[in-house]
Amino acid sequence: MNQSSWNVTLIFTGYGSHPLNYLFFTLTLFLYLLSVFSNVFLMLVIRVESSLHKPMYILLFNLAVNGLIGSSAVWPKIMDILYSGMQEISQRACLLQVFWVNVYATGAYTTLTAMAYDRYVSICKPLQYHSIMTGRRLRQLLVLVNATPVCATALQIYQTSRLPLCRYTIDKMFCDNLTVVNLACVSSAVINAYGLCVIIGLILLPIIIVLVSYAMILTVSLKNSKEAQMKALSTCSPHLITFINFSLASLFNVIYNRIHTTRPSGINVFLSLHFVMVPPLLHPIVYGIRTQEIRRSIARMMRKKGFGVVV
Repeated sequence: MNQSSWNVTLIFTGYGSHPLNYLFFTLTLFLYLLSVFSNVFLMLVIRVESSLHKPMYILLFNLAVNGLIGSSAVWPKIMDILYSGMQEISQRACLLQVFWVNVYATGAYTTLTAMAYDRYVSICKPLQYHSIMTGRRLRQLLVLVNATPVCATALQIYQTSRLPLCRYTIDKMFCDNLTVVNLACVSSAVINAYGLCVIIGLILLPIIIVLVSYAMILTVSLKNSKEAQMKALSTCSPHLITFINFSLASLFNVIYNRIHTTRPSGINVFLSLHFVMVPPLLHPIVYGIRTQEIRRSIARMMRKKGFGVVV
């Protein structure tokens, strides 16, 4: 790809002209700030409270960072378009947005898979937990769940960037890899095959691993006492809710990418933004509400600051 092609400007056509754009901008800003606050607050609680310096919560910290990446990859540009009315983006900025959106999507699944593994070891092999989930093993997991999405996505974006473009309009509200590939003058079997490998390796495989982990957890839990079953449920439910929520968001995004032109615009907008709006906002709230240890840590922090909080 020659250097001049980087000067290409792409036009979003998914926004249209709406008299309530400033209202939408205000709502978007509020949701974005709320998402940032909830994730940063959860990260702060985990960082400050020494009782949360455990593999599960360190992986949760990583998931919160991932949520910030996802929302920040999309929402600032959406707010800029709503405020200025300039529905343009350079090809370089579009590919950068694709990169971070894909890192967010695949990184969420790899992190959720590592968290499922941690829960499996904790419940199915409790006596061996500390010998398995050592500091070294945790560092290896963190490198794996972060480096793999970054490297796989970087190669994907490099391949996409080499395609010559013949079309310059994006009928969506943000960039994604499939859309940019469809703008190209030629089709690429290599890019399509690699994209399929990324989906299988970083989305389908993690889903299978999580489902197998929970099947084994369920098998072991059914053999234990009612008290042990309730404890397993309380420790696994936040992760399970988060996993189901993100999987539904991913499914909505696939539907949006494949058949979005056949639906009313309101549904189209919901499906397009649900993927980057709901999971980063909901995940820290779910863990804050459903995890007793986090609630207690928040209460201790509040009491230290002079707030009388009872959890």
